Amino acid sequence: MAVGGKATISLKFPSQKQVSTLLEALTPEANAPVTSRANVKLKKDGLFFELIVEADDTVALRATLNAYLRWINSTVEVMDDIEHF
Repeated sequence: MAVGGKATISLKFPSQKQVSTLLEALTPEANAPVTSRANVKLKKDGLFFELIVEADDTVALRATLNAYLRWINSTVEVMDDIEHF
């Protein structure tokens, strides 16, 4: 893959448990990409969750970032709902 764009997003969470849960929830998506135009790496570093996206072009980069950011947001909302239940 010729990298046309790369983005790294680091998000800090209040607990390592939340980071681990998020990593576990999104790893299947990262391991089975829908397209070959983008690669995704997910990392855990203490309280930080890192999303690293490399894509062939800016369109694939934007689409992949949008998808993962929506999934992250949805997962965080579910974790918050469960915590306050």
